[in-house]
Amino acid sequence: MGRALRLVANANDSFASENRQIIEPVPTADEQLLDAYSRAVTNAVEKVSPSVVNIDVVGRVRGRRSNYQRMPEEMRGNGSGFIFTPDGYILTNSHVVHDATKMEVTLSDGRRYQAELVGDDPDTDLAVIRINAPNLVAAKLGDSQSLKAGQVAIAIGNPYGFQCTVTAGVISAVGRSFRSNSGRLIDNIIQTDAALNPGNSGGPLVSSRGEVIGVNTAIILRAQGICLAIPVNTAKFVVGPLMKDGKIRRSYIGVGGQTVPLPRRVINFHNLLVESGILVISIEENSPAQKAGLLERDVIIGFDEQPIANIDDLHKVLTHEQVGVRSRLAILRRSEQLVLDIVPEESKATAIE
Repeated sequence: MGRALRLVANANDSFASENRQIIEPVPTADEQLLDAYSRAVTNAVEKVSPSVVNIDVVGRVRGRRSNYQRMPEEMRGNGSGFIFTPDGYILTNSHVVHDATKMEVTLSDGRRYQAELVGDDPDTDLAVIRINAPNLVAAKLGDSQSLKAGQVAIAIGNPYGFQCTVTAGVISAVGRSFRSNSGRLIDNIIQTDAALNPGNSGGPLVSSRGEVIGVNTAIILRAQGICLAIPVNTAKFVVGPLMKDGKIRRSYIGVGGQTVPLPRRVINFHNLLVESGILVISIEENSPAQKAGLLERDVIIGFDEQPIANIDDLHKVLTHEQVGVRSRLAILRRSEQLVLDIVPEESKATAIE
């Protein structure tokens, strides 16, 4: 089909008095739709891009042995982030700035500033850094709770060092789970097909209204169009404690374990609500688990009336609210079901869950 045509009077034509008319093409419905989509993307980018920054990082790694000693070497990397307060606080990924000895931030207008680490939470792969600079534009944070598959998603970042690159797609799914570098599971992850590349990490995922709905964090290797972002509501929860204390308080009980299936006869005999549990492989010295009388080969199946089927279930209940609170740990010891009183303590960097 050809383009639709309309007749338009040409008021400026010298032959207007003769009612001469010219023919102009009318945009098709597809063209009008494309224009609306393009306007939505460009408007969103115009709102957020002044807040997006490039982060160049220098860290220390151990190199090859020289005269029987390991010599420190510099490791350089880069990622993205975005300003979320007018006084210079920047949100990015933990894996971008973790263990960095030097950070330099480049703004969208080309200004460069040294940055300092404010707080770092590897468990959610989020970190806050800060620069001291005037005339900053803060991005507006949206609401990730109401996101639906099919919504427009726009990723802004600095892949491979290319400043302020924009890719667009849709939200492919919500409610995904992704394991962070620390081993904990991050819930409610956003899946999108907006293309991400190395250097995009820490940049914003933006809605068509120009609001940040997520923090780009990972791509699935050997897959096409599967990119992940941490929901902005998780970021909202994390940034407050990071700005105040530099870390997120979590509880731990001090066990190492693995998820194992339970025998059907045991499930039926005890009327259990789970078909698997956590087999205790190791117990940390002087930990809450040891103080509670937990033994190796015990199987954890519950915590404070909540069924525990795997290690991730245990991680979810061991929040900061459980620190110092006497709780009840349900276990199987051989074929017997027991309940132990346990008082979780604040998580340490060297502690195992």
